[in-house]
Amino acid sequence: MNPLLLASTSRYRRELLERLGLPLETARPDVDETPAPGEAPAALAVRLARAKAAEVAVRHPGRWVIGSDQVAELNGAPLGKPGTVEAAQAQLAAMSGQSVAFHTAVSLQCDGRVLEACDLTTVRFRVLQSDEIARYVAAEMPLDCAGSFKCEGLGITLFEAIENSDPTALIGLPLIAVARLLREAGYLLP
Repeated sequence: MNPLLLASTSRYRRELLERLGLPLETARPDVDETPAPGEAPAALAVRLARAKAAEVAVRHPGRWVIGSDQVAELNGAPLGKPGTVEAAQAQLAAMSGQSVAFHTAVSLQCDGRVLEACDLTTVRFRVLQSDEIARYVAAEMPLDCAGSFKCEGLGITLFEAIENSDPTALIGLPLIAVARLLREAGYLLP
């Protein structure tokens, strides 16, 4: 089989996928990530994962392409990547003492065949003080992360609990679902 093609330049997703020990290459997808009016966060994650995989698959016929996207949801509204220190601090302040849903979708595609999954992780944030938020953002600069934290780093200190069935999903790629989809596609995994 040809190497799996990851439709992402995220180092987090690449590092996770490398755990499976499969030959891997990456390609940057060219996809508009703007939510549609009224689009539910889970639907947005699935649509973007599908669009990323499809866009790269068109350029690489005969290759299995995996696209993924994660959308954080607070009180029914999607939270994007903050991009700035101020936006990250505002997101964390809004999530203080709240439960936040993280929808992590995966789409595996090759020549019109599509296999998909979407994982739900719920994070309960502890009550956060503004000085804690400022120290955390300065320490990890999570400006490219949905929800403004890195759970594999200091971000774990912001939580009371994480509820999910796949611990890798919150980092950005639900490997349990990915492994299942890859086996369906014919990849040999343990």
